Amino acid sequence: MLDIRQLQYFVTVAEEEHVGRAAEKLHISQSPLSRQIAQLEEKLGLTLFERSQQRIRLTRDGRTFLAETQAFLTHASRLEGLAKRLGRGDEGGLCVGYIENAMHAGVLPAGLRTLRATRPNVHVALYSLHTSEQLEGLRQRSLDIALVCDATAPDDPDLESMQVLSDPMILAMPEGHPLAALKEVTPADLAGQEWIAVRHHETGEHHHNFVATCVRSGFTPQIKMEASEPTTALGLVAAGLGVALVQQGLRHQAPPGVVLRELPWFSYRAPLWAAWHRVNLRPLVATFRETLLELATKR
Repeated sequence: MLDIRQLQYFVTVAEEEHVGRAAEKLHISQSPLSRQIAQLEEKLGLTLFERSQQRIRLTRDGRTFLAETQAFLTHASRLEGLAKRLGRGDEGGLCVGYIENAMHAGVLPAGLRTLRATRPNVHVALYSLHTSEQLEGLRQRSLDIALVCDATAPDDPDLESMQVLSDPMILAMPEGHPLAALKEVTPADLAGQEWIAVRHHETGEHHHNFVATCVRSGFTPQIKMEASEPTTALGLVAAGLGVALVQQGLRHQAPPGVVLRELPWFSYRAPLWAAWHRVNLRPLVATFRETLLELATKR
């Protein structure tokens, strides 16, 4: 294996064509420098310099070796710089999983915007996955950060999480619906309405809690349709097929024909959690995690 220090000595001597001046430039004595060059030639089995009392000059093979050595040292310097930037989290790749609400509520776009502003060379890959798939991705290290609808278990040996959003629900109604003319909607107004529910295949407990909150609030939703995504529910509302409760983060996703009302008295919130692996958190992953958590405190 070649010694990079010896290669650097060789380049300096070749450029100066004088061992004394090269030694002065390298801040070492002339004799140790000459020994280092001789050891390099012995290791290579190659004569790099023609020597005389007046000067030292590259051989033909030495000139060829010099060009390759300079290219190698330039690449080595770039590689060292890259390693330092990776170590600081200034460069590298980031794999992020998310559920739909992370995008609609603005949590993920805001986090990526902040990351891009401070670390423009980072490559980010985004994966829309169910919570269970994301958590498995964290365990397998195919994901760095997951944005999911449930917290990880407190005693999970591999994963940690922290809540980054608790999104209030808003009422979506078709234009022309009798409730759309009201400035404030009460629980009594919602009794007897035909409801479109949003029910993901993985969030049965969330759906149960949602219905329980409706009952505690004073009305029982008569669910006539179910949609797997809130944007689909909004489309059904626009078609006049019923009313729905969706996350406030979807306010700007409502299509024409939908009227939205806030319900201050409705306590259910749609949660969003950031999750990550406990072990060997790369600087870039830690930076993005802290960005998400910091943004959460401002909401």
